[in-house]
Amino acid sequence: MRNNKSLGTARRDVRRNTRPAAAVVAVGLLPLLAACGSGEPGDAAEEDVVTLVTHDSFAVSDEVLAAFEKTSGLTVEQVAPGDAGTLVNQLVLTKDSPLGDVVYGVDNSFASRAVDAGVFEPYQPEGLAPEVAAYAPDDLAGTLTPIDVGDVCLNLDDGWFEEHDVPPPTTLDDLTDPAYADLTVVTNPATSSPGLAFLLATVGAYGEDGFEAYWADLRDNGLKVAESWEDAYYVDFSGAGEGGQRPIALSYATSPAFTVSEDGATSSTSAMLGTCFRQVEYAGVLAGTDHPDGARQLVDFLASEPFQADVPGQMYMYPADPDVELPADWQQFAPLADEPYEVPPAQVAEHRDDWIERWTATVVG
Repeated sequence: MRNNKSLGTARRDVRRNTRPAAAVVAVGLLPLLAACGSGEPGDAAEEDVVTLVTHDSFAVSDEVLAAFEKTSGLTVEQVAPGDAGTLVNQLVLTKDSPLGDVVYGVDNSFASRAVDAGVFEPYQPEGLAPEVAAYAPDDLAGTLTPIDVGDVCLNLDDGWFEEHDVPPPTTLDDLTDPAYADLTVVTNPATSSPGLAFLLATVGAYGEDGFEAYWADLRDNGLKVAESWEDAYYVDFSGAGEGGQRPIALSYATSPAFTVSEDGATSSTSAMLGTCFRQVEYAGVLAGTDHPDGARQLVDFLASEPFQADVPGQMYMYPADPDVELPADWQQFAPLADEPYEVPPAQVAEHRDDWIERWTATVVG
């Protein structure tokens, strides 16, 4: 979600933007660059095609992908059924006839649902650094591979607050103040992984018995709910430059790195680092894949240095590998939160569906 290049195609761009949602444009299939032969069933060409199932915000540099395809002899085909929440729902619904061979983009708020449903075949690359492996809790260890990390936070259109002479909010409680009525847009936790991450932030802040009251106050203060990150950031957020009307939008801590000035000295947006929940995205081999060897090679590639180094510029997320060099301006414009809200993974797995239902009853009705 962020970056001056292209809002990465939306998530890519926004991801570039901040990771926020990516290129809706990227939702098709990548050309079968390495295919050869007639392509009839049983041909070698078909055996060399590995399908990556991902969310709309996935992005990788052409040259990085091409280098992997050349070295491995594989062709990567991409299928993107929607946002991360939709992705997980589709993986569960199609587990007996999987959509592809590898998935990328299942995050720590939804991962246990897919694992418990038997969506994945156990696999992790050999020699995974301990710092990277630590991002996968015990119930995911050996099955999913951490690829990138980011903080889901509310973002502010700083120019709007200056123009309207309104002090910008800094805390979750501030958003319920009438001074900020009709200014905030978030995403639906039932369909959006950032939306679920923010719901979890409020559970972490107010507890299992207090988050509903907080959301009721937000609702009564004119909260708007969008179905996807792209809609919230690119349609409703005034800071995205697309004509939106709301100066407070759910996105990522890295998104302000996408809205930097031409000279790189300032950004027109900022993240409310006191509202964040840390999101980890994973890759995994889909159970039932027809190409297990190629699938494992693709997961290895996603965890490798060339792809990890490509993550910040393409998806505006932090690579899981802590040794990868980050863009120079990230320390100033895209820092991670010092103390993001946390909810134990086991508690998320046990109560996620219930919390979403309670949120829906409170906010949507």
